[in-house]
Amino acid sequence: MKKLFPISLAALLLLSACAQSDLAEGKNTEAAYENGQATVETIKGTDVFAPHAQVNQEPIPLRVERTGPSEVHVEMTAQVTDIEIDKGLMYKTWNFNGETPGPVVVVNEGDVINFTLKNMDPAVPHSMDFHAVHAAPSEKFTDVLPNEEGTFTYPANNPGVFMYHCGTPPVLSHIANGMHGTIIVKPKDGYPTDQEVDREFVIIQNEWYNYNDLDDMTFGEPNQVVFSAKALNEGDINTNGTTYSLKDSPLQAKVGEKIRFYLNNVGPNEISSFHVTGTLFDTVYLDGNPKNVLDGMQTVMLPASGGAFVEFTVTEAGTYSMVTHQFDHATMGAVGYIEVTE
Repeated sequence: MKKLFPISLAALLLLSACAQSDLAEGKNTEAAYENGQATVETIKGTDVFAPHAQVNQEPIPLRVERTGPSEVHVEMTAQVTDIEIDKGLMYKTWNFNGETPGPVVVVNEGDVINFTLKNMDPAVPHSMDFHAVHAAPSEKFTDVLPNEEGTFTYPANNPGVFMYHCGTPPVLSHIANGMHGTIIVKPKDGYPTDQEVDREFVIIQNEWYNYNDLDDMTFGEPNQVVFSAKALNEGDINTNGTTYSLKDSPLQAKVGEKIRFYLNNVGPNEISSFHVTGTLFDTVYLDGNPKNVLDGMQTVMLPASGGAFVEFTVTEAGTYSMVTHQFDHATMGAVGYIEVTE
C-alpha cells in the first residue's frame, strides 16, 4: 500500500476560504499549498483549479472481483471529468471512475470488502467513505494523495442501499463537485419479492451548485437538482447527473410489470420527497433493509444520504413521471419518465 497522509481540515478550509475571497474580488489566485495542492485561476471565464484546466479523464470501468465465498475486491478511481449537467452547461466534475454519480457497487451481506482507490486527480487528495461498512474512519477512510493508491479492508454486515462519497475535507466541496455514488448490500437470503420483479433500476438524486464554490454550496440554493439511473448490469441504462437524460430517454416497462427502484439521495444538502405519478409503492424498505418495511406509500422521504428500496406496479399504458414532490427542485430538473407500453 502506498503511503497515505492525512490533510488538515483547518488548512483546507482556510485555503478554500482564501480562494473564494479572492474569486469574489475578481482576482486570479495562486493559493497553492505544497505537495500537489490546487491553485485557482480564471480560465475562459470559469473559475477552476489550474491543474484541472486541461484535465478531462475518460471513464474507467469499475472493477469488482469475487475472490472467495464471502470476500470481494473492489477497485475504483478518483478522477476529473467534464460532464454536461444541463444542455449546454459543462461541469468539470470530481468523480469516481469518470461518472457522477459514480458506478453502483453491489456486494452481499456478510462480505469482506478489499477496497482499492487509485487517485488519478493530479492535484487533490481524495478518499472513500462507504456508509455500508463498520470501520474506523481515521484508519480506513484516509486520504490518498494524487497519483497514489490506497487499499483498505472492511466488512459489509448490514443489507441495504447506502451512499458512498469522498470524505476528504472540506467534504462538502468533494461531494458537491460530484464525488458520490451508491453501494447496495444484498440480503443474504435475498428480498422476498425477487422472483416477482420484472425490472429493476438504481435511481439517484443529487444537486449542483456554482462550480467549485464552497460558499454557494454552504449557503446557497442548488442551481440544478437531478436524477440519474445507474447500471446494475452491463448494458443497463446508465446516466450521469443531468437534467435531461431521463426525460429524453425514459425508462421502459410493460403494462402489469412490477418495477423495483433502489433509491439514494446523495444530496449533499437537500431532502428528497420521491414520488411516481399514477401509482403507489406496494413495498418500501427504508435504507433498503427488509426489516424496515412500509406498505402502500405515496411518497418516500429521503434525507441527504438516505436510501430506500421501493416496488410498484404499472397498470396502464402511458408515461409516468418520477419527481421529488418538492416541486421547486422538480422545476430545477428532478424529473424523469417511465414509458409503459402494452
